[in-house]
Amino acid sequence: MLRVAIDGPSGTGKSTIAKATAVRFGLEYIDTGAMYRALGLKALRNGVDASDEDAVREMLAATSIDFVSGQTHLDGEDVSGLIRTNEI
Repeated sequence: MLRVAIDGPSGTGKSTIAKATAVRFGLEYIDTGAMYRALGLKALRNGVDASDEDAVREMLAATSIDFVSGQTHLDGEDVSGLIRTNEI
């Protein structure tokens, strides 16, 4: 499977270029920012302290993140809207 990563500072158009590249070459677009936000949502919901490495590791082992038709799914739940809130 081909994977392409685009790195750089925020606000430079990385997501725009990545989405266009994915469409052009028939690749799956993976929004890593959404992945981090989904993990933040799960940690908040479960009271996991980000500084507690063991608790974070345990949470990660029991976490599934998928991208389905442009939506972010956390443990089977579409959290696309929830992860874009100010709280997260």
